[in-house]
Amino acid sequence: MLNYLIVFLISMVPLVELRVAVPYAIKIGLPVLPSYIIAIIGNMLPMPFIFFFASKVLEWGKDKPMIGGFFTFCLEKGHKGGEKLKEKAGNSLYWALFLFVGIPLPGTGAWTGTLAASILDMDFKKSVKAVVCGVV
Repeated sequence: MLNYLIVFLISMVPLVELRVAVPYAIKIGLPVLPSYIIAIIGNMLPMPFIFFFASKVLEWGKDKPMIGGFFTFCLEKGHKGGEKLKEKAGNSLYWALFLFVGIPLPGTGAWTGTLAASILDMDFKKSVKAVVCGVV
């Protein structure tokens, strides 16, 4: 049970997410399917918090000393990237989100995809579907 908890917690870590959680589970000898399901659940658990609060935290902190520069950078980068994505994707924005999350590279997982959806003011339910499908 402890090993499943470790897989669950690893899958919640930004940037590594399932890319590390599932290989870790396989390496320590856990069955693949239950490990995969637990990793997906762990990866999705922070999603509502990221969607509803991350952009608000970034907005709050953008004028604070010490963190303001980084928070402003994140917001500007998110808005600029989001606008480019909107222009290129058009009506296929949710498909673009799905593909972005599904690419197995660091920085393209559920955390980043959810933050992008939040900054772009995308619909929560449609974003959840796109991110979950991308993760799977």
